[in-house]
Amino acid sequence: MGRILNIWRGWSRNQRLVFVGSLVTVVAGGAVAAYLLLKRDSDVGCPPPCALEVEAEPVEEPKKEAKRLNWPVYGYTDQRTRYFPTKKVKPPYAASRWSFNAGTLLEFSPVLVDDRLYIVDKNAVAYALDARKGKVLWKRDVGGLSAASPAFADGRLFVVSLEPGDVQALNPRNGKVLWERDLGARSETSPVIFRDKVIVGNESGTVFALDVKTGNTEWSVDSAGAVKGGVAIDDGHVYFGNYAGEVFSIDAKNGEVKWQTGTQGGSFGRTGRIYSTPTVGYGRVYLGSIDSRVYSFNQEDGSLAWSQSTGAEVYSGPALAETPGAPATVFIGSADKYFYALDARTGAIRWKQFTEGIILGAASVIGDVAYVGIIGPMNGTIGYDAKTGKEVFRHDLGEYNPAITDGHWLYLTGASILRAFPPELSKKQKAKQRREARQRAADRRAEEAAGETPSEEDGTPEPQE
Repeated sequence: MGRILNIWRGWSRNQRLVFVGSLVTVVAGGAVAAYLLLKRDSDVGCPPPCALEVEAEPVEEPKKEAKRLNWPVYGYTDQRTRYFPTKKVKPPYAASRWSFNAGTLLEFSPVLVDDRLYIVDKNAVAYALDARKGKVLWKRDVGGLSAASPAFADGRLFVVSLEPGDVQALNPRNGKVLWERDLGARSETSPVIFRDKVIVGNESGTVFALDVKTGNTEWSVDSAGAVKGGVAIDDGHVYFGNYAGEVFSIDAKNGEVKWQTGTQGGSFGRTGRIYSTPTVGYGRVYLGSIDSRVYSFNQEDGSLAWSQSTGAEVYSGPALAETPGAPATVFIGSADKYFYALDARTGAIRWKQFTEGIILGAASVIGDVAYVGIIGPMNGTIGYDAKTGKEVFRHDLGEYNPAITDGHWLYLTGASILRAFPPELSKKQKAKQRREARQRAADRRAEEAAGETPSEEDGTPEPQE
């Protein structure tokens, strides 16, 4: 130290000024470099003309009381919109009609086809349940670990596993394996079907298109990043993101890459890894990222339409809906414990609600209510009015991907329990139900009375006095 002081004392005033100036420059340069390294890019606004494509009319709700609609894949549609328009299924709900307890985690919601629910638990046990009664029709061990919803198409039920990492086609009547295909790596991508192909990804970054009848590979694409979420399909193209922070559009017929783009990423050079299963609609691809943002990409060329930051990672898949009185909206949750309603066109926040729990699963919009599952300190499902954000429903059953419907009942999935809830009847509906019951009873009495005194028209002579 003394030697350094002697050198300093031996310098002239100008030499000292030059040294201090150089030192300040180095420190300032380091600070700038650190800032640039740690700086998070600003969100991207939607450039003009910032227009959405006009959507086709949504699927109509059941017209007849006896008719129930299917929910055949995770996300309801191949586009994974998670939107079921209905006026019948809405809060308040009556007590659950039945309850099924798997005894282990149900991370993903079931699919529903022809009054049967199909669900796979964490231990890779697949179940078929009677949707009206909750009775187990069959169950089958399909692996050692699973984290995905099944898919139903062409009279087959398709399931994937993390361990051993395969796809199986099951007979939906009895659960018997029709074929099994090793994917070469773990998979938690809920399958989707395009024509004669079942499409699924794996953690090695490969997306496969397999023949629905045989399981043979029709094409495969290596994305160079783990594919964790599901894929969406629209207009003959497959859309997905990976853990390299990249988003792809692939021709579903032959696997040709149409476009490839990326997320903005976070600070310190971190990539915007993607777990979120995308939603496709209005000419856009919507998804969340672990860089804490929600993204909208143009479906045609992959250009970024907008990005919107949240306060933490976005693992959730978005729901996309245009409910009465509200614009097209992206509904999505974040690990920051907020549930967001974003304008689908611009990404602007229409409303957001603090839920007191982190959100990792996807929301569903049923009618004009957006349902979302939250985790801790009190797990459950919250329903918000899609237009205003007002809370209209809350139940302690729920965690990840909670709500589906058949157009008559609401089915909620909790940590290990699945329940069915019929809507509560209004006073007017209850009065009508009582009148109809009285009328049916009167009709039966009249029929019985007519049976005791047959008329001459049926060829039976009336009794003589």
